[in-house]
Amino acid sequence: MEGQIWFLSRSLQLTGFQAYKLRVTHLYQLKQHNILASVGEDEQGINPLVKIWNLDKRDGGNPLCTRIFPAIPGTEPTVVSCLTVHENLSFMAIGFADGSVTLNKGDITRDRHSKTQILHKGNYPVTGLAFRQAGKTTHLFVVTTENVQSYIVSGKDYPRVELDVHGCGLRCSALSDPSQDLQFIVAGDECVYLYQPDERGPCFAFEGHKLIAHWFRGYLIIVSRDRKVSPKSEFTSRDSQSSDKQILNIYDLCNKFIAYSAVFEDVVDVLAEWGSLYVLTRDGRVHALQEKDTQTKLEMLFKKNLFEMAINLAKSQHLDSDGLAQIFMQYGDHLYSKGNHDGAVQQYIRTIGKLEPSYVIRKFLDAQRIHNLTAYLQTLHRQSLANADHTTLLLNCYTKLKDSVKLEEFIKTKSESEVHFDVETAIRVLRQAGYYSHALYLAENHAHHEWYLKIQLEDIKNYQEALRYIGKLPFEQAESNMKRYGKILMHHIPEQMTQLLKGLCTDYRPSLEGQGDREAPGCRANSEEFIPIFANNPRELKAFLEHMSAVQPDSPQGVYDTLLELRLQNWAHEKDPQVKEKLHAEAISLLKSGRFCDVFDKALVLCQMHDFQDGVLYLYEQGKLYQQIMHYHMQHEQYRQVIAVCERHGEQEPSLWEQALSYFARKEEDCKEYVAAVLKHIENKNLMPPLLVVQTLAHNSTATLSVIRDYLVQKLQKQSQQIAQDELRVRRYREETTRIRQEIQELKASPKIFQKTKCSICNSALELPSVHFLCGHSFHQHCFESYSESDADCPTCLPENRKVMDMIRAQEQKRDLHDQFQHQLKCSNDSFSVIADYFGRGVFNKLTLLTDPPTARLTGSLESGLQRDLLMHSRRGT
Repeated sequence: MEGQIWFLSRSLQLTGFQAYKLRVTHLYQLKQHNILASVGEDEQGINPLVKIWNLDKRDGGNPLCTRIFPAIPGTEPTVVSCLTVHENLSFMAIGFADGSVTLNKGDITRDRHSKTQILHKGNYPVTGLAFRQAGKTTHLFVVTTENVQSYIVSGKDYPRVELDVHGCGLRCSALSDPSQDLQFIVAGDECVYLYQPDERGPCFAFEGHKLIAHWFRGYLIIVSRDRKVSPKSEFTSRDSQSSDKQILNIYDLCNKFIAYSAVFEDVVDVLAEWGSLYVLTRDGRVHALQEKDTQTKLEMLFKKNLFEMAINLAKSQHLDSDGLAQIFMQYGDHLYSKGNHDGAVQQYIRTIGKLEPSYVIRKFLDAQRIHNLTAYLQTLHRQSLANADHTTLLLNCYTKLKDSVKLEEFIKTKSESEVHFDVETAIRVLRQAGYYSHALYLAENHAHHEWYLKIQLEDIKNYQEALRYIGKLPFEQAESNMKRYGKILMHHIPEQMTQLLKGLCTDYRPSLEGQGDREAPGCRANSEEFIPIFANNPRELKAFLEHMSAVQPDSPQGVYDTLLELRLQNWAHEKDPQVKEKLHAEAISLLKSGRFCDVFDKALVLCQMHDFQDGVLYLYEQGKLYQQIMHYHMQHEQYRQVIAVCERHGEQEPSLWEQALSYFARKEEDCKEYVAAVLKHIENKNLMPPLLVVQTLAHNSTATLSVIRDYLVQKLQKQSQQIAQDELRVRRYREETTRIRQEIQELKASPKIFQKTKCSICNSALELPSVHFLCGHSFHQHCFESYSESDADCPTCLPENRKVMDMIRAQEQKRDLHDQFQHQLKCSNDSFSVIADYFGRGVFNKLTLLTDPPTARLTGSLESGLQRDLLMHSRRGT
């Protein structure tokens, strides 16, 4: 009131300076700038001045006043009622008692950049002003004693919106923070109203005559006068309880509770600074109100069991999820202890993800609370936080309640991503509870084929449906399930099962309607692996195997082996001759199909086991087991067949004739006809020495000399002829040997006279120099040099000599051919001639051939000539 502005520091040190000569009426401190706007009077009368102070700068020890201008809305001066400044320093609004409002637009700290104009004129005093910034739009709220309106001051035309016809007194309006969407608060005597720039918002019925309204950290502070009984306060004396008191109420509008209430005497103002509220009273006292921390607030609410309020408070204070979950748990425990199980489970549901589910589940295991447990478990699954045990428990709840609707709603989700439980666990629980249709639905929709088939076959026993389901599966899964359940299906529906197996092993395509390319190649299973399925169904097995062998000739060998065994079994047990003959033909046809070449022994064993003689003989012949064929006919005393076998296969195995002779020789009955036939063949092929023949027949007591007389006579005649031929050949060889030795001796001891007169190459008269060889050929030296390949060899004799040398080398290479020798010795009719031939080749002695190349060109050399003669005569002898 003396024109001074005072500054009170946090340490409560008071300083000031003289701002006006008479008095200061209004102050506005900006929050984001150290700028102070003031209204006061320097002269008597109604002449208010506005001064802008820069508190960061000094002028003679006082803050620097950057601007001074009169606050006059027109030509007539009037009293300033309120003042507000925009935080961006671009707007300043001044309200007057005559209902006018002036707007300073531009830089309010400088005269040249600021423009003042009258924004509003009215009949009622202006009691409050407030700027609201929303994006790039700036609104100005104007409240009088009778109405509320807003202006858009960031544009040109300043459009006006009438918000209400209720006003308020001085200092009874404020602007909320973003927690209440920056609403304009007007505290009337009946209600407190909240306004948006274009409409009225909610209102609160706070009784009492309002004196002051402020906004602080989400709280609405109201100072009001109420003649009713007021709460006691430490700020009032006992004597003053009967007088008119002023009540300070702090409201939490978001959570809807009174955070603080106290009685004061004659409040001057309520100030917010340094994180606290300060109440200045007329008696010169300053009362500090400090906000309790969030945890203390929550504990106070917990003690009063005001959990809903605690939850709202925690949310408004942005408490973390763990803290909220703790509140929900305590609230749930409180409701549970009061018997409100429905409410308790709703609070426990809000703790999902933070509180261990077993803590809640144990509380609701009682059968009477199964509905609450179901609700909790449903939410647990919807949030995908349930494990297999939770799924089991929830499904058991559904089944106990017999709530099929909820059960279907739980399991019948639209897509795989909406499944919030373990499908396999659900199938198992539903199966145990007897809800087979629901379990089948889950198994089919989530491709749990094994479970689907297990339920169909073991529980429902719907074999047709199980087989149809297998037919829809992809190849790999269809194959594996056929192996697993094939025997059960074959036992109950053999025909349909066989048909599906035929398709699976030939050209399988899933039987899905409208799916797949029917022209694409199908898959094919190994038919041999499904044979054990037909263990007790031989008729279907035969049909399956015959189908596979006909449609798929390259079927595995096991298919043909089993088919042969099956046909042999049918043949062995058949009594009807005509049918037996047909089965006989089928078995022989299968053996002749060529499918048993690699498993000859197995086929032979099968034929022997079933005494299928024609098959045994056929396989013996295919396997070249002529000895076994012979023995078979011998055992059955089929003499003509024995001779026939020898005639057919005697060329491949000559010993058959010897065995036949030995067989007939041991027979006591008259077998002269067969013995004669055998001896004739032995004689023609020279298979046995005569002495061995005689010894063999000596074992037969019925055989006489007449049986072998012709054989012996012919044999002796042939041997006599052979002896004569051999003696003639020996005599000729001796004469040839004597002649060759004489020639060799002459070459060694007698001189050689060369009487050739013509060259052996060009046939021209021989002239010196010439070349002569002991073989009798002579050459011109130039002809010899032109045609000869070696200085030591006669060009004329060289080709013949080379042939002889090649023969000698060939004999060298054949010396170690033991196997060939044994084979020829075994197969030849005359073993002695084979041995003699190998003696002649030098197999049984070591041959060393010495050749000495000439050291110089000679007209003749005795050694080389001898060697050539030896080669020549050797060639001739050979």
